[in-house]
Amino acid sequence: MEKKVYKNRIRVVLAEKMITNTYLAEQLGVSKMTISRWCTNATQPSAPQLIEISKILNCDLKDLYEHYD
Repeated sequence: MEKKVYKNRIRVVLAEKMITNTYLAEQLGVSKMTISRWCTNATQPSAPQLIEISKILNCDLKDLYEHYD
């Protein structure tokens, strides 16, 4: 059985809203390196972090992940 891999769109949403990684890091209380890792999909934020990211970026949770049909 294959493990599903989900890729986030945090980098895309940040660019669309013209928000910097530094700003998001400061708002979340994490390092800029953490945001960078999320943006490159090297690691993924936790569910509570995703909820907070969606609030900060004023977007829906589903906007933060690629959609697969």
